[in-house]
Amino acid sequence: MTTFTNGLNDMNLMHEELARAQMSARLGEAHQLRRGHNLTVARRMSRKAEQAAQQARLAIARAI
Repeated sequence: MTTFTNGLNDMNLMHEELARAQMSARLGEAHQLRRGHNLTVARRMSRKAEQAAQQARLAIARAI
């Protein structure tokens, strides 16, 4: 009877390990996606800042 119980316990541990591995993989994937999204946002903001600076230079050139 104890062998059967140990077998169930081992099976439960295997399922828990598998669940942890899958959760870890999903968390890693989410972090990568978040990093990619943050990089995209940073590039977009940089382009907007460059455009604003260019417009300011043009406005100053016109005023002179």
